[in-house]
Amino acid sequence: MENLELAIQDVRAQLPGMKLLENEPMSAHSSFRIGGPARAIASPSDITSFTKLCDILKQHEIAPFMLGNGTNILFPDEGLADLFLVSTEKLQRIFLLPDGAVYAEAGVSLAKLAAFAQENGLKGLEFAGGIPGTVGGGCMMNAGAYGGELKDVIESVVYFYIPAQSLSELPKEECAFSYRKSCFQNTPGCVVISAVFRLEQDDPAAIAARMQELSEKRRSKQPLDLPSAGSAFRCPEGHFAAALIDEAGLKGFQIGGAQVSEKHAGFIVNRGGATSHEVYDLMMHIRKTVYEKSGVVLEPEIIILPPDYRLEDHGPKVPRNRIVSGLSMQEE
Repeated sequence: MENLELAIQDVRAQLPGMKLLENEPMSAHSSFRIGGPARAIASPSDITSFTKLCDILKQHEIAPFMLGNGTNILFPDEGLADLFLVSTEKLQRIFLLPDGAVYAEAGVSLAKLAAFAQENGLKGLEFAGGIPGTVGGGCMMNAGAYGGELKDVIESVVYFYIPAQSLSELPKEECAFSYRKSCFQNTPGCVVISAVFRLEQDDPAAIAARMQELSEKRRSKQPLDLPSAGSAFRCPEGHFAAALIDEAGLKGFQIGGAQVSEKHAGFIVNRGGATSHEVYDLMMHIRKTVYEKSGVVLEPEIIILPPDYRLEDHGPKVPRNRIVSGLSMQEE
């Protein structure tokens, strides 16, 4: 804790223009609208200030937790008194490169990225228009929807490696993209800074029509009117998580203010006043019931904080977080 307080002091002294919030309620930074105060959240305005901030934190042996839009994280009601978060919200540059590719920084929302591509007559990102994450988090987990994934259109990714304080660029072929995974998730201390997207020319009106079609499909099938963190579980190989949950009779099942959506069983929604413990307990009940009914183990897609590993009798243990080896991963 002493290191954290000294780090906060140094950040204020050495980076006086940086937005730094202390004891900030995480409910204001989470699509679940759940979470108590975090000790500090810093928002660098550009890549230079980002690297300077990481250097200060490294000097104090502080491992930051990277925060994008908070669209797939469950923060604890008790808060995070010993955590320093770094938000990519201000890394917002997006432009066309001379060769026609799209460059976008980590804080750019996937909706903004898709809209930019459409306006410039570039197809391939229509599926991303309704994903509520950012470029940074999307690259970390290879975000996708409706048959499309970011790996299909990414050309390269620039990342910052905190232990070495170094910036590097990886071509798509070396990013080890797979279903909701990338090499960045498996390498503690990696933070996605930006990405280059290679798209194809098409009529802007035709692209807009496809985006509108997908948007209408989302609105008709997903509970967009209630706070959630998107899909609660990854789809197991050969199965759909929502179908397994529905077949287990859990659609509409509720613990406190947390409910399995009546509209889409793959979503857990906050019906009002849900606590992080209620959401977690509901996730564990879903996991246990689905395992008992089908023998399939569901793995959480939501990032659950803080550390609190619990052994379960219905499959592998489920981590309450994904902070690994003392260094954190960038999440939505």
